[in-house]
Amino acid sequence: MMYTTILSVKVNSSNFKIPSAYLKREVEIDIYAPEGILGNEKIELLLLNDGQDVAKMNFKEILEEAHHNKRNHRLIVVAIKASADRLMEYGVAGEPDFKGRGAKADLYTDFVIKELLPFVKKKIAMPITGKVAFGGFSLGGLSAFDIAWNNPAIFDAIGVFSGAFWWRKKDLADGYTDADRIMHTVIDSTSTKPDMKFWLMTGTEDEKADRNKNLIIDSIDDTIDVVKSLLNKGYRRPDNLFYYEKVGGKHDVPTWESVMPAFLNWAFEV
Repeated sequence: MMYTTILSVKVNSSNFKIPSAYLKREVEIDIYAPEGILGNEKIELLLLNDGQDVAKMNFKEILEEAHHNKRNHRLIVVAIKASADRLMEYGVAGEPDFKGRGAKADLYTDFVIKELLPFVKKKIAMPITGKVAFGGFSLGGLSAFDIAWNNPAIFDAIGVFSGAFWWRKKDLADGYTDADRIMHTVIDSTSTKPDMKFWLMTGTEDEKADRNKNLIIDSIDDTIDVVKSLLNKGYRRPDNLFYYEKVGGKHDVPTWESVMPAFLNWAFEV
């Protein structure tokens, strides 16, 4: 008779405040790290926007469960808490929306690449030999997608939960068409590395809005159109592109918490 050995891995969290020259403020982060890393494991890294939402989840338990039966892989997660300036710092770098929101997205990108990652790597004090991913919720998901897409030398995977892919340069009342969606235009007009991994999630009850009256809520329409753009770019393998539609899923933390294990299992080898 064969027995399965369950590897028990305890996860601890630590809180830090990073002074940012780019954002002109302190940025609060939580680092979730498994205990007992020896340094010979494959260490992987996940950044998550809207870390204040991660703090509302049973995230340590989720991460501990993800490590069951995995002896040679360790995932470290950095949850970046948003500030009161969230609507200006999140978005698409260099492309504010029709209300001017996202005007500091380029500065937030600089913070992540030039300040946050060096800080985290110094704290980890071990080489990251596995995947590096960036994820986020709602507008934080749009921000994560934009930053990872434009920094393929750093990131290997992107996770978006109820992403704000509606982000647009023209108001609905000002002659909007789907061509005004900012992130879709970025995807169609630029490129990233061919082995980038994308995990995109929506809930069937994410919202009520249906701007084109096709009986499909906008969050699903917009996310599926991102999937179509990625398919047109050649991301056709299921290990590169995965769309998760959560029946009954809402635009809230409990929904995102419920699908987090599926994302971790798909994106990482832990």
